[in-house]
Amino acid sequence: MNLRGIAFRNLRRRKARAAFLVVSMLVGIATVVALLTVTRALTAQAQDEMDRFGANILVTPKTDSVALNYGGVDIGGVSVGARDMPEADVARIRTIKNEETLATVSPVLLGPADANGRQVLLMGARPDAIFELKSWWSVSGRPLAGDDEAVVGFRAARRLGLRMGDPVRIGRHELIVTGILRHTGSQDDDLLVITLPVAQDVLDRPGRVTLVEIAALCAMCPVEEVVRQIGGAVPDAKVTAMQQVVESRMHALDQLRTLGYAMAGVVIAIEALVVFITMMGSVSARTTEIGVFRAVGFRRTHVVMLVLTEAMLASALAGALGYLAGMGAGYAVIPFVGDAAARIAWSPLVAGIALGLALTVGTLATIYPALRASRLDPTDALRAL
Repeated sequence: MNLRGIAFRNLRRRKARAAFLVVSMLVGIATVVALLTVTRALTAQAQDEMDRFGANILVTPKTDSVALNYGGVDIGGVSVGARDMPEADVARIRTIKNEETLATVSPVLLGPADANGRQVLLMGARPDAIFELKSWWSVSGRPLAGDDEAVVGFRAARRLGLRMGDPVRIGRHELIVTGILRHTGSQDDDLLVITLPVAQDVLDRPGRVTLVEIAALCAMCPVEEVVRQIGGAVPDAKVTAMQQVVESRMHALDQLRTLGYAMAGVVIAIEALVVFITMMGSVSARTTEIGVFRAVGFRRTHVVMLVLTEAMLASALAGALGYLAGMGAGYAVIPFVGDAAARIAWSPLVAGIALGLALTVGTLATIYPALRASRLDPTDALRAL
């Protein structure tokens, strides 16, 4: 019979000790798997929320600011430069190396206009892009879809006396109000949103945009690199990353990962201690058996391999069961720490980590007990027979 067969038979003969060893490791592995899967789910949820948060890069016309002061007294300043940029720059933005990270690119034209005889702030945009970018907008009715439609901000609708379905005349265009933005508490409440071509015609700025808002984020490339690439594509524009939003959210994700890894480290340390104590007890209880093995010709290396094989068999079983238990715990915990968008995913990588971690911890914690068993004097052990 080979060492593996002897180790397997020993585990079957000592079912209670083997079960304690497997369960103690199973609890540790399940805890680590649950922490990893819940952390991954929350990270994916936060990543998705960041992708839907809105613009984190702003492309505007390049201007030079001139400060005006005299005698140490600041009396204001002026900006010298273009007030808009060519719409063709939008296509150039899409040519950057990391183009796949640009989730949404939304060109916007802003300007004052006369609507039904009153001044409003006009926003011209591409409907699909602007409503995807500004996911926090809540529209009573529906977003605009064509050049003959408009969406009106909360305050602008009240000021103009508009309701859904009402006509609104802007220049030579008569549009139908298809939706009204619910109160946001921001400047968005004063907007009258129409399609970009109509806004360019009303404001007499054909082929021009005021700015381009971009939602771009990926885990493997910093936003600064995307900014650098966009700056190279449109050198005549100013490209700015909204660092406060991006960095605060990435910092929160890093803290979440660090907490998960720290808790996993503590659990692994406790698990290793339990395995060490269990295997030391097992060696002490099997002094006579090990002495017989030595007496019939087992070398010290054979004894070491026998004890390690027993630990590895128990560890492999604990790793497999721990992965399943950890996934079950993740499904049970995620509703309390996440929202409906958080999803637990079965991952071969996490399964491999669970199995590898169980084998590594079980083996390392058993090395000293195995060496101690190999150093037992077979003569002393046989005297106990």
